[in-house]
Amino acid sequence: MAKIKVKQLRSSIKRPQNQKRTLEALGLKKIGQVVEHEATPSVLGMVNKVKHLVSTEEA
Repeated sequence: MAKIKVKQLRSSIKRPQNQKRTLEALGLKKIGQVVEHEATPSVLGMVNKVKHLVSTEEA
């Protein structure tokens, strides 16, 4: 499987609870933090849900 890097760009303050939980499930806690995940459909769906808060690139 391909790997993707997900970087948090914006804060989760004043965001709906489901978006906060999605960031937490991706392993993101701070702005500027980068995590690496397999590009599975479930991870891509989570990234799509918070695409306005994160950036992605292929690893």
